[in-house]
Amino acid sequence: MNKKKTQHKVHKEIKGFDIEINPFGELKSNMNIDDINAFLNKHLQDKRVEDGQPKSAPDSEEE
Repeated sequence: MNKKKTQHKVHKEIKGFDIEINPFGELKSNMNIDDINAFLNKHLQDKRVEDGQPKSAPDSEEE
């Protein structure tokens, strides 16, 4: 029996997006990284930010 490949839902703004890692470990993409970041900023909430205010980092100073 052949398994059917399911088609994943893809947002129309990033349809055709492809990313791969070359033999040197570099990420190669067919989309500009600034465009990817703009899409992510528009559609995802940053977990490090609550209610529009960045969470304060714990004090790293040792006394």
